[in-house]
Amino acid sequence: MDVLYFAWVRERIGLPRERIETSATTVAGLVEELRAREDRYAAAFADLSALRVALDQELSSFDASLHGVREVAFFPPMTGG
Repeated sequence: MDVLYFAWVRERIGLPRERIETSATTVAGLVEELRAREDRYAAAFADLSALRVALDQELSSFDASLHGVREVAFFPPMTGG
């Protein structure tokens, strides 16, 4: 699946996107796999309350299933005004 990183998540990881093979069944499981990769991922995913996730361009939750998902995007909450 494609994993996209936006804003400070991209800055901490150092990549805008990557293709990942995963055995995770949920977003939370994917996050745990990414955190275990190396320190830059651990730093980016240290505080999940500061992150939002979209699955195939629809806002979702970290306990959502990855079954059939082609794209996961991580980004900070959006602010408006």
